[in-house]
Amino acid sequence: MFQSFTQHTPTVVVDLLRLCLWLALLTAIFVPLERLFALHPSKIWRKGIGADLGYYFLGGMVASLLLSFPLGGLAWAAQKVVPEALRTAFGGMSFWHRACVGLVLGEIGYYWGHRLMHEVPLLWRFHAIHHSPGHIDFLVNSRSHPLDLVFGRLCAFFPLVVLGLAQPAGGGTVIPALVTVIGLAWAFFIHANVRWRLGPLEWVISTPGFHHWHHAMEPANRNYASILPVLDWLFGSLHLPRRQWPPRYGISGTVPDSWADQLIQPLLGSFPLAAVEPLTAMETPAEASR
Repeated sequence: MFQSFTQHTPTVVVDLLRLCLWLALLTAIFVPLERLFALHPSKIWRKGIGADLGYYFLGGMVASLLLSFPLGGLAWAAQKVVPEALRTAFGGMSFWHRACVGLVLGEIGYYWGHRLMHEVPLLWRFHAIHHSPGHIDFLVNSRSHPLDLVFGRLCAFFPLVVLGLAQPAGGGTVIPALVTVIGLAWAFFIHANVRWRLGPLEWVISTPGFHHWHHAMEPANRNYASILPVLDWLFGSLHLPRRQWPPRYGISGTVPDSWADQLIQPLLGSFPLAAVEPLTAMETPAEASR
């Protein structure tokens, strides 16, 4: 019945229905959690929720369309430039082995793309929108300019395309879809306004405690990984103090409240934003546990 409905219904209606169902599910999960285990007192209908909902639906509707063009160009270039032996290197693995490799490679690609969003001024003018709220909860994850969203996903898909994990022999569209779904689900979790810390597991998988420091006003530009904190430790961008939470969230700069201005202004020029601060020496697990 559902298949018949999707076949005879305009794509835009199906996409809107899908997004509404996902939003209902996310709300049913995270709103009770953020009431029972709140880190910071917050209202459900807090300031900026309209913009977050706008970004949620806009990103869900246009991200795949915008991504299809650069992703198609990347696949064509990889076929021409990357040796066939490298593009088919994972073909002999089982699907689940390829899926695990794909998740790790996608996370590495996203880490470096995310870091570039903070370190390259042109990219930061788009990414600053995501960091502009002075609060954090699960729906803040949706506050991303469509071009910023597309760039992040393209970086995550880059190693999958180059190494053949997005080709039929490597899993076709299944592995990229798996990377996207797991990444999105976990992104909503680590943005949640909950006071959860998982002890030593925070060195294995990202948590709200880990990602809240990424949204802290100071120190800035830390904890870029989406799922694997070990990447931040390896590349010198880790900040994970034990039993501490950021005193302030947001950015040193101004982003307009108007949703339309947030969408248009990065295309015309930068917001009046503060300069990106350079990283200092990385922390070790022992230092972060003090």
